[in-house]
Amino acid sequence: MSPNLDSPVQTEMAVAVFKSPLGGGDYRGTNRMESKPTGRRRVFVQTETGCVLGMELDRSDSAHTVKRRLQLALNFPIEESSLTFGDMVLKNDLTAIRNDSPLLLTRNFLHRSSSTPCLSPTGRDIQQRDQSGPIEILGHSTRFTKSKQLVKEIVKAVKNGIDPIPVHSGLGGAYYFRNVRGESVAIVKPTDEEPFAPNNPKGFVGKALGQPGLKRSVRVGETGFREVAAYLLDYDHFANVPPTALVKITHSIFQR
Repeated sequence: MSPNLDSPVQTEMAVAVFKSPLGGGDYRGTNRMESKPTGRRRVFVQTETGCVLGMELDRSDSAHTVKRRLQLALNFPIEESSLTFGDMVLKNDLTAIRNDSPLLLTRNFLHRSSSTPCLSPTGRDIQQRDQSGPIEILGHSTRFTKSKQLVKEIVKAVKNGIDPIPVHSGLGGAYYFRNVRGESVAIVKPTDEEPFAPNNPKGFVGKALGQPGLKRSVRVGETGFREVAAYLLDYDHFANVPPTALVKITHSIFQR
């Protein structure tokens, strides 16, 4: 399989659980994922169908600006849509948004299509293309130091033609990513391939990201965020939660 590392059609917001043992400093230091807001910030916006676009925000940008950029870049309809950051619906004021924050754009009506295509930008819209790398950890923490090194190993392996391996067990989509020696070093779980999510590869579909999932208290696409929170709250590795991070990742193996 030849990975296409430039196509936004194959970009996912995903959770990466790193399998290599991480010790020492990876379990100490700050647990904060966000940095202090500044005038210019980078965010990652995910649509309810799973498409992801990274973009830079200026101090003067509003939710409408973000929606318009997404529409130009991915040909995604933005009429009657909402932009959210966690439980917060964003409007004109985006000052609460930190660098590397994940945002979600959803449609506000029931009769929606889960097969809305994410088209590559062309012509005058090409400046909106996601310029970030094939794999990037979202958020900031000293606990991600060694995870970042593993990300570099995975990127090197992918560029050398070592493809990830699908995990056939479980209800959601998951993939083993390997290093250049062919060893599995991380498992990646795309948020839009969770149970009931629009791009679930095992047939458990029917809902958009942000809607109630298997448990009504857990929304579709939210499981990964909870896994990252569990890792960051596992001070000094007391509960043996494996190193986990929210990542933006691009590969042709994903279900779209």
